[in-house]
This record gives sequence, structure tokens and C-alpha cells, in this order.
Amino acid sequence: MTDDTRTEAVPRPAREALETRDASPGGSSASRGVDARSVAHVAVFAALLVATAVVPGIPVGGLGVPITLQTLGVLLTGLVLGPKRGALAVLVYLAIGFVGFPVFSKGQSGLQVLSGPTAGYLVSFLAAAVVAGAGAALVVRRTDRRWWVPLLATVAVATSVAVIHVLGVAGLVLNLHLPLSAAVAADLPFLPGDLLKALVAAVAAAAVHRAFPDVLVRPGPHRA
Repeated sequence: MTDDTRTEAVPRPAREALETRDASPGGSSASRGVDARSVAHVAVFAALLVATAVVPGIPVGGLGVPITLQTLGVLLTGLVLGPKRGALAVLVYLAIGFVGFPVFSKGQSGLQVLSGPTAGYLVSFLAAAVVAGAGAALVVRRTDRRWWVPLLATVAVATSVAVIHVLGVAGLVLNLHLPLSAAVAADLPFLPGDLLKALVAAVAAAAVHRAFPDVLVRPGPHRA
């Protein structure tokens, strides 16, 4: 039987799918967004988020919002994995907590946390992973690596202030019925530590991308 005869024996839709697969970069390799390595990355960083949450926090004020390492974990997740996989890792973490595992600050779990003082911060984690991830993708793909640390630090600090803190304050206003000024005052003690954590996340993320350049795929020639 000739190759042409064997090809004709394959149903047309299946044949077209095979031709499309063979014509795509990487042949039969799965899309980078859903391949096994991406799944492993998401799982590792979801576990990292759990680990940063279970480390005992430092109580601040009387509102029940402690200082934890969670913001460091969230920013690092976005800066390393990019917006899609970073958001997925945060979603996995949140889902684990919402179904009842005590992986939120102070050992909390369940959907009832969305009515508490930390709700705004928890919701912000998903948005922060997307924003930090999108910024990191631009930095890593389009700039020289000698600029990665300052640029990633800028992305992390901006994300911390404009996303995590803004939504955290909004949660305090909505759930605790605080005046905006009181909510901002309650949030301010967290800001210096979060800025430091943003810098640490940027340094760590830059080191990861130097060591593993394929984590965020960069088009074009390798940059020195």
C-alpha cells in the first residue's frame, strides 16, 4: 500500500488535524499554556502560596488583618509564571481554601472569609497575579536582562500599591463599614513591609528567569 493510499484511508477531519499538528511549531507538542511543565509550575506555586499563608502572621491593629508572606508569594508567582499561569496558581490556592482547607491567614478557610476583613486582600491576589504577570512578560521578553531587577521591582511595587492595597482597603470599607480614611489608615502599616517584599520578589524572579529562560518564553535571539 502506498503512502498516498494510506493517507486517503484516514478520514478527512482527522487528516486535517494531523496536518495542522505537523505544521505547527513543535509538531505534536502540547501548547505551552497547558503542557505538563506548565501544570507542574502551577502546582509548585500554588503550594508556595499555601506555605506563605501557613507561616504565622504578625498581628497589626485590631481589625484582624495580620502581616504575612502571602503578598510576597503572590507577586513572585505572577512575576515568574506570567499572567495566565500565575492567575491559575492563585485560583488553585483560593479554591483549596474555599473548599475548607485552612490555607488562609490565621488558619481560616471557607467562603465565609469573603465577609471578613481580609476579603479584599484575598480577591486582590488574583488580580495582582495577572497584573504582575503581564508586566513581567513585557519586561522579560522585550528588555535586556541587566534591567530586569529594577523593572520587575517597578512592576511589583506598582502592583502591590495599585492592586493589593487598593482592593484591600475596599474590602475593609465594604465588609467592616469603615470610613475610607479609617480603612486607609488601617492599611498603611502594611505598606512598608509589602514594598520590601515586592523588591525581594523582583530579585528572586529575575534570578529564576536568568536560570530558566523558558519559564516566560522570549521571542527572538537570546539576550546577553
